[in-house]
Amino acid sequence: MTSQEWTFVVLAAVGAVGAIRTVTARNVVHAALNLVVALAMVGAIYLLLAAEFVAWVQILIYVGAIVVLLLFSLMLTKAPIGREALDNQQRGIAFLVSAAVLGGLVFLLQDTFGGQRIALEPVRTAQIGTTLFRNYVLPFEIVSVLLLAALIGAIVIARKDDVAPRQGPPEPGQRAERARAGAGSRP
Repeated sequence: MTSQEWTFVVLAAVGAVGAIRTVTARNVVHAALNLVVALAMVGAIYLLLAAEFVAWVQILIYVGAIVVLLLFSLMLTKAPIGREALDNQQRGIAFLVSAAVLGGLVFLLQDTFGGQRIALEPVRTAQIGTTLFRNYVLPFEIVSVLLLAALIGAIVIARKDDVAPRQGPPEPGQRAERARAGAGSRP
Protein backbone atom coordinates (compact mmCIF):
# COMPACT_ATOMS: atom_id res chain seq x y z
CA MET A 1 0.00 0.00 0.00
CA THR A 2 1.13 3.52 -0.75
CA SER A 3 1.44 6.30 1.80
CA GLN A 4 -1.68 7.94 0.36
CA GLU A 5 -3.67 4.74 0.96
CA TRP A 6 -2.37 4.45 4.54
CA THR A 7 -3.31 8.08 5.19
CA PHE A 8 -6.76 7.37 3.81
CA VAL A 9 -7.15 4.36 6.13
CA VAL A 10 -6.14 6.43 9.18
CA LEU A 11 -8.46 9.32 8.26
CA ALA A 12 -11.32 6.93 7.54
CA ALA A 13 -10.80 5.14 10.87
CA VAL A 14 -10.80 8.40 12.84
CA GLY A 15 -13.88 9.57 10.91
CA ALA A 16 -15.66 6.27 11.57
CA VAL A 17 -14.91 6.49 15.29
CA GLY A 18 -16.24 10.07 15.31
CA ALA A 19 -19.40 8.98 13.47
CA ILE A 20 -20.00 6.05 15.83
CA ARG A 21 -19.47 8.27 18.86
CA THR A 22 -21.88 10.81 17.32
CA VAL A 23 -24.76 8.34 17.38
CA THR A 24 -23.83 6.68 20.68
CA ALA A 25 -23.08 9.79 22.76
CA ARG A 26 -25.09 10.30 25.94
CA ASN A 27 -25.01 14.07 25.56
CA VAL A 28 -26.26 15.99 22.51
CA VAL A 29 -23.46 18.56 22.73
CA HIS A 30 -20.85 15.79 22.82
CA ALA A 31 -22.57 14.22 19.80
CA ALA A 32 -22.28 17.53 17.94
CA LEU A 33 -18.58 17.77 18.78
CA ASN A 34 -18.02 14.21 17.57
CA LEU A 35 -19.87 15.19 14.40
CA VAL A 36 -17.23 17.91 13.93
CA VAL A 37 -14.53 15.20 14.02
CA ALA A 38 -16.37 13.01 11.50
CA LEU A 39 -17.03 15.90 9.10
CA ALA A 40 -13.46 17.21 9.42
CA MET A 41 -12.13 13.78 8.46
CA VAL A 42 -14.33 13.83 5.36
CA GLY A 43 -12.79 17.20 4.48
CA ALA A 44 -9.30 15.79 5.06
CA ILE A 45 -10.08 12.87 2.75
CA TYR A 46 -11.18 15.36 0.07
CA LEU A 47 -7.82 17.11 0.51
CA LEU A 48 -6.07 13.77 0.15
CA LEU A 49 -7.94 13.20 -3.12
CA ALA A 50 -6.71 16.58 -4.48
CA ALA A 51 -10.18 18.14 -4.33
CA GLU A 52 -9.14 21.28 -2.44
CA PHE A 53 -12.24 23.32 -3.23
CA VAL A 54 -14.61 20.59 -2.06
CA ALA A 55 -12.47 20.03 1.05
CA TRP A 56 -12.59 23.67 2.11
CA VAL A 57 -16.29 23.92 1.34
CA GLN A 58 -16.82 20.81 3.49
CA ILE A 59 -14.91 22.35 6.37
CA LEU A 60 -16.40 25.86 6.09
CA ILE A 61 -20.01 24.84 5.50
CA TYR A 62 -20.44 21.60 7.40
CA VAL A 63 -17.87 21.85 10.19
CA GLY A 64 -18.29 25.58 10.60
CA ALA A 65 -21.82 26.59 9.73
CA ILE A 66 -23.96 23.47 10.17
CA VAL A 67 -22.52 22.39 13.51
CA VAL A 68 -22.67 25.96 14.84
CA LEU A 69 -26.30 26.17 13.66
CA LEU A 70 -27.01 22.86 15.40
CA LEU A 71 -25.44 24.05 18.66
CA PHE A 72 -27.26 27.40 18.52
CA SER A 73 -30.59 25.68 17.89
CA LEU A 74 -29.95 23.38 20.86
CA MET A 75 -29.22 26.38 23.07
CA LEU A 76 -32.16 28.42 21.78
CA THR A 77 -34.78 25.70 22.16
CA LYS A 78 -33.62 24.61 25.61
CA ALA A 79 -33.76 21.04 24.34
CA PRO A 80 -33.12 18.18 26.77
CA ILE A 81 -29.48 17.19 26.60
CA GLY A 82 -29.08 13.90 28.48
CA ARG A 83 -29.79 10.39 27.20
CA GLU A 84 -32.68 9.86 29.63
CA ALA A 85 -34.73 12.53 27.87
CA LEU A 86 -33.84 11.40 24.34
CA ASP A 87 -33.72 7.59 24.57
CA ASN A 88 -36.67 5.81 22.95
CA GLN A 89 -35.45 2.20 23.42
CA GLN A 90 -35.31 1.37 19.71
CA ARG A 91 -31.60 0.65 19.44
CA GLY A 92 -32.11 -2.88 18.11
CA ILE A 93 -34.26 -1.76 15.18
CA ALA A 94 -31.86 1.11 14.46
CA PHE A 95 -28.92 -1.31 14.43
CA LEU A 96 -30.69 -3.66 12.02
CA VAL A 97 -31.62 -0.82 9.66
CA SER A 98 -28.10 0.63 9.73
CA ALA A 99 -26.58 -2.83 9.12
CA ALA A 100 -28.92 -3.29 6.13
CA VAL A 101 -27.95 0.13 4.73
CA LEU A 102 -24.25 -0.66 5.20
CA GLY A 103 -24.66 -4.01 3.48
CA GLY A 104 -26.48 -2.36 0.57
CA LEU A 105 -23.78 0.27 0.17
CA VAL A 106 -20.99 -2.32 0.26
CA PHE A 107 -22.83 -4.39 -2.35
CA LEU A 108 -23.37 -1.36 -4.62
CA LEU A 109 -19.75 -0.22 -4.34
CA GLN A 110 -18.37 -3.69 -4.99
CA ASP A 111 -20.74 -4.17 -7.92
CA THR A 112 -19.92 -0.78 -9.41
CA PHE A 113 -16.16 -0.60 -8.91
CA GLY A 114 -15.09 -4.17 -8.14
CA GLY A 115 -11.29 -4.30 -8.17
CA GLN A 116 -10.81 -1.37 -10.53
CA ARG A 117 -8.28 1.33 -9.78
CA ILE A 118 -9.77 4.78 -10.01
CA ALA A 119 -7.65 7.42 -11.74
CA LEU A 120 -7.86 10.84 -10.12
CA GLU A 121 -8.19 13.79 -12.46
CA PRO A 122 -7.71 17.35 -11.26
CA VAL A 123 -10.75 19.58 -11.65
CA ARG A 124 -10.57 23.37 -11.64
CA THR A 125 -12.73 25.41 -9.29
CA ALA A 126 -14.29 27.19 -12.27
CA GLN A 127 -15.57 23.87 -13.59
CA ILE A 128 -17.12 23.04 -10.22
CA GLY A 129 -18.77 26.47 -10.03
CA THR A 130 -20.15 26.17 -13.53
CA THR A 131 -21.61 22.73 -12.83
CA LEU A 132 -22.98 23.77 -9.45
CA PHE A 133 -24.71 26.95 -10.60
CA ARG A 134 -25.84 25.68 -13.99
CA ASN A 135 -27.14 22.20 -13.14
CA TYR A 136 -27.74 22.25 -9.38
CA VAL A 137 -28.82 25.80 -8.56
CA LEU A 138 -32.35 24.80 -7.47
CA PRO A 139 -31.27 22.21 -4.85
CA PHE A 140 -28.59 24.66 -3.68
CA GLU A 141 -31.20 27.38 -3.09
CA ILE A 142 -33.68 24.95 -1.50
CA VAL A 143 -31.06 23.92 1.06
CA SER A 144 -30.29 27.55 1.90
CA VAL A 145 -34.00 28.36 2.42
CA LEU A 146 -34.41 25.20 4.51
CA LEU A 147 -31.52 26.20 6.78
CA LEU A 148 -32.96 29.70 7.15
CA ALA A 149 -36.37 28.26 8.03
CA ALA A 150 -34.79 25.96 10.63
CA LEU A 151 -33.04 28.89 12.29
CA ILE A 152 -36.20 31.02 12.29
CA GLY A 153 -38.17 28.08 13.70
CA ALA A 154 -35.66 27.64 16.52
CA ILE A 155 -35.92 31.33 17.40
CA VAL A 156 -39.74 31.22 17.37
CA ILE A 157 -39.80 28.14 19.61
CA ALA A 158 -37.30 29.74 21.99
CA ARG A 159 -39.21 33.02 22.21
CA LYS A 160 -42.59 31.34 22.75
CA ASP A 161 -41.76 30.74 26.43
CA ASP A 162 -40.48 34.29 27.00
CA VAL A 163 -43.55 36.16 25.72
CA ALA A 164 -46.57 36.25 28.03
CA PRO A 165 -49.93 35.62 26.34
CA ARG A 166 -51.87 38.79 25.53
CA GLN A 167 -55.09 39.38 27.34
CA GLY A 168 -58.08 40.49 25.35
CA PRO A 169 -59.89 43.79 25.93
CA PRO A 170 -61.65 44.00 29.29
CA GLU A 171 -65.35 43.29 29.54
CA PRO A 172 -67.67 46.30 30.24
CA GLY A 173 -68.07 45.28 33.91
CA GLN A 174 -64.31 44.99 34.34
CA ARG A 175 -63.84 48.53 32.98
CA ALA A 176 -66.05 49.98 35.72
CA GLU A 177 -64.21 47.97 38.41
CA ARG A 178 -60.85 49.16 37.10
CA ALA A 179 -62.08 52.76 37.01
CA ARG A 180 -63.37 52.54 40.61
CA ALA A 181 -60.14 50.88 41.81
CA GLY A 182 -58.09 53.59 40.06
CA ALA A 183 -60.24 56.42 41.50
CA GLY A 184 -60.06 55.05 45.03
CA SER A 185 -56.29 54.83 44.96
CA ARG A 186 -55.80 58.48 43.96
CA PRO A 187 -54.82 60.91 46.78
